Amino acid sequence: MRPARPRLADRYEVEAGRIHLSGLQALVRLPIAQHQLDRRNGIRSATLISGYEGSPLAGYDLEIERRRDLLESHGVVFHPAVNEELAANAVQGSQLASAHADSTVDGVVGSVRQSTRSGPRL
Repeated sequence: MRPARPRLADRYEVEAGRIHLSGLQALVRLPIAQHQLDRRNGIRSATLISGYEGSPLAGYDLEIERRRDLLESHGVVFHPAVNEELAANAVQGSQLASAHADSTVDGVVGSVRQSTRSGPRL
C-alpha cells in the first residue's frame, strides 16, 4: 500500500510526523502547534499576533491572512497595528484577558512582530 500523498495544507494541519516548511511557514505554524499542545494539556489558550505591516517580515502578515480561518479555529487572532508601539501595547493588554471573570481562556500567548531597522528610540 502506498503512503498517502502529502497535501499543501499538511504543513499547517498535520499534528504528528514529518513536514517540510519554509521559515515563514514555521512562524505561522508555531501558534497552531502551541494551541494543540495547550489543548492536550488541558489549557484553554488563545494567541494574539500584532505588528507593524511595514516591517521586514511583511510576508508573515500575508501568510497569516491567507491562513486566517485555520488560525482562528486554533484561537489565534491577528491584529495589525499602525506602529510597533501600539502593537506592543495591544499584546501587553491581552495578558489581562484571563483576569476577567467572564474570560473564556486560561491565558493569552502574545507575539509582536517588530522591525529590525535601527533608528532613534523614544
